[in-house]
Amino acid sequence: MRVLVLGSGAKDHAIAWWFSQSRLIDGLFVAPGNVGTQSIAINLAIDPSDPKQVHEACCEHAIDFVFVGTEAPLFTGVIDYLNERGIDTFGAPNKTLKLEGDRNFSRMFSDRHNIPTPTHALFEDEETLSDYLKRHEKERFVVKSNAIAPSRVMVDSSDYDTLMDFSRGLLATGPIILEEHLAGLPITVTLFLDNKGYLMLPTSSDYMKAEEGGLPTGGMGSICPVPLQQDVKQALIDTIIEPTLFGLKAERMAYKGVLTISVIITKTGPILVDYHVRFNDPAAQAFVPLIKTDIVDILNAMKADTLSSLTLEVSNKSTVALVVASKGYPQSPIIGKPLDPMPASLLLNAFEGAPRYFFGGVQ
Repeated sequence: MRVLVLGSGAKDHAIAWWFSQSRLIDGLFVAPGNVGTQSIAINLAIDPSDPKQVHEACCEHAIDFVFVGTEAPLFTGVIDYLNERGIDTFGAPNKTLKLEGDRNFSRMFSDRHNIPTPTHALFEDEETLSDYLKRHEKERFVVKSNAIAPSRVMVDSSDYDTLMDFSRGLLATGPIILEEHLAGLPITVTLFLDNKGYLMLPTSSDYMKAEEGGLPTGGMGSICPVPLQQDVKQALIDTIIEPTLFGLKAERMAYKGVLTISVIITKTGPILVDYHVRFNDPAAQAFVPLIKTDIVDILNAMKADTLSSLTLEVSNKSTVALVVASKGYPQSPIIGKPLDPMPASLLLNAFEGAPRYFFGGVQ
């Protein structure tokens, strides 16, 4: 099996590393990859979001399986394009992308299937938003773009001027979602899906703000696993996971791939925050090193619709994933600055228990 992983981020590096541990592959490629993936795979200098370039690379290098775990190639239709040309893939097809790419659709989907979500409203103009905020003075809200956008494109505040100033910029590009602020433990639930069931990976808790209570980011760290009491875990399954999978089937959106669910465990129970039809960063960097089961065995079970009967072998250890970002992140990160010399320890796992480094965008 010759595998191509699309992406250059840290989660793509983590996925490529997982494949590199497999006994069942005989070729590993990453496009475009980064300085970390080049030590475990062959990097291909192509645009992973261009379906034609990806297909040509598959033909040139005799690649028979493409793993898409990052958002950009998914939203340019790479999965459907390759499937139509006989290349086996992992990733969400076009029909499911609105679950992540349209937050208003996601909220309506959740409402239709009685899945608990924050109180929310869609706004398309400043005047209506302003009137709403004035009627709910001093309440704390989260403002997000309705369309797919980085996690850092949001603001969490109870200040009218802060909320309005941020919203004006977003409204210039499209509708926004206003949601109530939720207090509780944020967790990331990652599921492999097939036509008959699912396989749950270790649950993590991600930390999204820079510094202590600073600006929202794409993720500054993650811990895994998160110990959940049995009643909380069962509530998560009963109120969010099972209704979501039922809804996907009922609305003809079911697929084989990964579904990541962002949840907040509140005093009243689990509340759905967002769906992602791909792996999350930095959650993937935290849970991948803990999984001992061969990723190809998981993919084969998915293909055979036997995920629910597969026993996932997981280390009894824990991980802490820390993100080291360029100065100025998230507002104005310095890019193009050489890391010179590159410490050899960053590219090698020198001994059991040594830190493992996954690179994002480092060339």
